[in-house]
Amino acid sequence: MEISEKLLCLFSADVREEGDNYVVEVPRREVETGSIEPGDTYRVALISRGGGDASVDGSADASPSRSNDGPQPPVEPGELRYVEIEDLGKQGDGIARVERGYVIIVPGAEVGERVKIEITEVKSNFAVGEVIEEDV
Repeated sequence: MEISEKLLCLFSADVREEGDNYVVEVPRREVETGSIEPGDTYRVALISRGGGDASVDGSADASPSRSNDGPQPPVEPGELRYVEIEDLGKQGDGIARVERGYVIIVPGAEVGERVKIEITEVKSNFAVGEVIEEDV
């Protein structure tokens, strides 16, 4: 699966029925962190929770290369990020996904938590982040 570099935010949400419509709610934090603005129109893609196209072992489809070495990681060591833990890894670590489905492993985090992390290690297909603030 290819994920556009124009991706503004990535979050998990339930689809609920509301009259003749189905609604996907955008979490308040996505607006508050400046990713999107109320009243604007956006393109929305829905990905099955069981899809799991991005993985720590690098088996995810890559987006087009920006250089001869392939796409660069969207994070750097020391960078602070707000992330939502979407899954648990095989060893029980929290898994968050950011731009282009890039995986960040967050030891000690639980599914559904929104945490502020510091990126401590960056590899070509995943990063490791340390929680510095919980439930933000």
